[in-house]
Amino acid sequence: ITGEPHGPPQKMGVAFADIFTGLYSVIAIQAALQQRTLTGQGQTIDMALLDCMVGVLGNQALNYLVSGICPTRQGNQHPNIAPYEVFATKDDWLIIAVGNDAQFEACCKVLELNLVEDERFASNSQRVTHRATLHDLMQAQCSQYSCANLLERLSEMGVPASPINTIAQALEHPQVIHRELVQGAQNGRPLGIKTPIFSSAYAIERQQAAPDLNQHTKPTWKHHH
Repeated sequence: ITGEPHGPPQKMGVAFADIFTGLYSVIAIQAALQQRTLTGQGQTIDMALLDCMVGVLGNQALNYLVSGICPTRQGNQHPNIAPYEVFATKDDWLIIAVGNDAQFEACCKVLELNLVEDERFASNSQRVTHRATLHDLMQAQCSQYSCANLLERLSEMGVPASPINTIAQALEHPQVIHRELVQGAQNGRPLGIKTPIFSSAYAIERQQAAPDLNQHTKPTWKHHH
């Protein structure tokens, strides 16, 4: 389900299965510890990468189970909502995520599109049906704006929208900096990304950077005199 409709399948940009299996494993361990507290009994936890990949299919799996229609690749479009996709501006890309009729009306005002009374776009289901036409109409208007200008206008009207950030831009985002998710350097090396768990009772932070190559390896060679 990842990739453009007429293109080949694409891999995800992060280790999706590995990360989710680790998270699900933590939940399973916590549940087991709670049950041990209540019953005094231990248990075996069986976690598999494939199981977790299936487990996080979410609405896509339900779409298939309810309708019998197998979801396909839709690029950056949302399978159940429109418009909820990526558009090109004069200088960059952004995503517009319209979740209801009020937001669609506000979006049309920003883009100066007279579509609210058009029966093809009167409801989300209609917009999904006619999503290709809607995309073309919106894209023609989005291309008239700079990304920053359009994002500002959409924000003022309460329309969910966001730039498409690079890794560098994401790590330098004001909110990421405010939350101190990127931990500082130690001996000239970055400590890395903080675990994104914030608690009033404790803090999880790295105390030292990853070791240099061979930092903890004892040399196996001997001096020859």
